[in-house]
Amino acid sequence: MTQVLIAGAGPTGIVLGIELLRRGIAVRVVDAASGPFEGSRGKGVQPRTLEIFDLIGVADDVVASSTLYPYLKLHLGPFRKRLAPLGTRHEPTEERPYPNMLMVPQWRTNEILLARFNALGGKIEYNSAVAGLTQTDRGVTAELATGESVKANYMVGCDGGRSTVRCLLGIQLVGKSLDEKAMVVADLEIENLDREFWHVWPINRGGPPSLCPLPLGNLFQLQSPKRIGENGLEAGVLKTTGQRVTGIAWQSEFKHQTRMVDRYRIGRVFLAGDAAHLHPPSGAQGLNTSVQDAWNLGWKLAAAILHGEANLLESYQQERLPTAAAMLNLTGTLHVKKSRQRGELTNHLSLNYRNSPLCKGEPHEGVAPGDRIADRILPDGSRLFDHLRHTSATQLIRRSAPHILVRPDAYVAEISRREVSSYFGEQVRKVEID
Repeated sequence: MTQVLIAGAGPTGIVLGIELLRRGIAVRVVDAASGPFEGSRGKGVQPRTLEIFDLIGVADDVVASSTLYPYLKLHLGPFRKRLAPLGTRHEPTEERPYPNMLMVPQWRTNEILLARFNALGGKIEYNSAVAGLTQTDRGVTAELATGESVKANYMVGCDGGRSTVRCLLGIQLVGKSLDEKAMVVADLEIENLDREFWHVWPINRGGPPSLCPLPLGNLFQLQSPKRIGENGLEAGVLKTTGQRVTGIAWQSEFKHQTRMVDRYRIGRVFLAGDAAHLHPPSGAQGLNTSVQDAWNLGWKLAAAILHGEANLLESYQQERLPTAAAMLNLTGTLHVKKSRQRGELTNHLSLNYRNSPLCKGEPHEGVAPGDRIADRILPDGSRLFDHLRHTSATQLIRRSAPHILVRPDAYVAEISRREVSSYFGEQVRKVEID
């Protein structure tokens, strides 16, 4: 029997599938699309997400597929002005091995995650839309458009902003559109356009079209009001840049909006990612907040299934809903103010669950229960992250200070002088750090 059915094979669904497969949970991932996503839409990968990718074993591939965010070049009639990039350019440190937001086309992020999912024995079932669901206090039954009925212990809707699972649950996305203009995003090949800069035409009629060079090829991502393409994207780009479009790899339309649900769960069915919250592109928060939903939920679902820790699942909404609300407020503010402020504001490294019911103990030496655990170099020369790539909790043993119990998702669970042997049914690993 399927233990967890996941609807949606974007980064959210695949990360959740990875986390469950790592723990021996029987997973099925279905997706209404005919194949993997081919566009670059969610291209910004934040430092905390890179740490998560490190812990599941894919960070090296993501970094190798990335670039730092390029400098901006404003085109103001006959004048040009260079501005600082949207991302930082900090050097790595022991505590921050991934200090900068990186640019990676979403198709490549998906591809890397999918390779890890497949290596664990997973398989994406494309052309398998969810058409209906029912549930009892013992399980969920989903009806697929193929006619198949799938029974599972739990189900998670990771199926995007137009989530069928969310609609079947009767949960609404509450919020607003930040403007009424329809926007177009597209991946284009453009002749003779300088790939060193992110080009912006702020006084262009119809709004500021933006062309950003993407890594892993010769494509640019265009973001523009839809009207630039009223006579075709090729004509609009030629008029703006003076350069010819030689190919369109992918395109889509969207509106800037901030919307989210008021609950992440009904019974045995959960929501994660864009199915639960929609962000404007400002600040590169959508993909990252979504991946962290999956990172938070995966180990908890496994604990509920393997060890009967069903009460633990209540903490998913308690921890993630206020986080998503804060990120939506941030991205909405950045969009309205047209702010270019990034870095500490958007990198998720200070994200914490200090108000979580799972937290125990008092802060010590700048670390509090609920905080992200930072990487460090241990006395034997290894990285702390090297010791956190397993599926259970870790206790950091210190001779002259309180021990730190680290949850499976690398957030601090407890600070105390007692040693523990298990955490939600799993054996705790011990690591001496001084």
